Amino acid sequence: MKHTIFFNAAQNMSKLSDKSVDIVVTSPPYPMIEMWDDIMSNQNPDIKEAFETNKPRQAFELMHQELDKVWAECWRVLKEGSFLCINIGDATRTIDGEFALYNNNTRIIQACEKLGFINLPNILWRKTTNAPNKFMGSGMLPCGAYVTLEHEWILIFRKGSKRAYKKADEKAARRDSSFFWEERNIWFSDIWEIKGVKQTIDNAPSRDRNASYPIELPYRLINMYSQKGDVVLDPFMGLGTTAIASILSERNSVGFEIDPLLKPLLKDILGSVDILKANALIHDRYKKHLAFVDDRIKQKKEVKYDNAHLGCKVMTGQETDLTFHYIDNVQLVDEVDKLEFESTYLIDRSLADMPIGEKGSLFE
Repeated sequence: MKHTIFFNAAQNMSKLSDKSVDIVVTSPPYPMIEMWDDIMSNQNPDIKEAFETNKPRQAFELMHQELDKVWAECWRVLKEGSFLCINIGDATRTIDGEFALYNNNTRIIQACEKLGFINLPNILWRKTTNAPNKFMGSGMLPCGAYVTLEHEWILIFRKGSKRAYKKADEKAARRDSSFFWEERNIWFSDIWEIKGVKQTIDNAPSRDRNASYPIELPYRLINMYSQKGDVVLDPFMGLGTTAIASILSERNSVGFEIDPLLKPLLKDILGSVDILKANALIHDRYKKHLAFVDDRIKQKKEVKYDNAHLGCKVMTGQETDLTFHYIDNVQLVDEVDKLEFESTYLIDRSLADMPIGEKGSLFE
């Protein structure tokens, strides 16, 4: 599988052909979150002027107009029947003494529907936290406090009608990429409770914070809305979480990153993937299924089908052709004007006979 990162703004993804991408999974800069002010003002100086003249709603709209250009490019490069998945949080901010909510998710839905995307049921990502404070403002006194935002959105769009599976090999590839029955019941819920990740960047040349989502988030979406061998696009690559999730899922990936100073960091992150730990993540999914089956049998509940590839029982006939493959290697193959990596897999090794890392749960 190929994994390519280009270093330019995603408003122009001309390096990608029309209808060449199977799924977009991304988390853009959140308009009206202060850490992104400079990056977005560099895209349009009018944004900085709006802040300086105390026009926050104008700044909000101008920021989204820059994102609109990216969603238009996503529409161009996506195939018919493919998906656009956007993780976005709303913003709260005090400007000139006035505290207000800036509703990013609604603004993006409006823009994407205008392009022609079909908005499907969205997911509420409730970020588990140990923070004791559940309010902002005047403490125990009424009329001066505000609820805190403890969730983000995962917006789900499809381009056109459902993906067609007409040929035998297309249907076989789809079955090979199926997921477990019990995973379906968790993944296709509209509320996800997933712990966030550290927001500091070690040894970064241009900023000390990032907005990375936990790898479970793109891993789920990629498995839910694409199949093995597909091309996954992230227009806001950041630290490469979507690319790593694509490697784990046996998909190709392509990304765009506006900050060229992140190139050495991305080269190091993707070029030194811990293979044992990555394979532990794949194996963890298998172990969780075995535990589910064992528990169900102990409860004297039926598990009717067999998956010969994995050597285990499964709940439905649609799971009988599902396979997992361990990663063999991730190698840098080009770094001239982009970063390009190749991932290879151990197709003939079973899940039971491969040494893996001691720790690496996808869900921790």
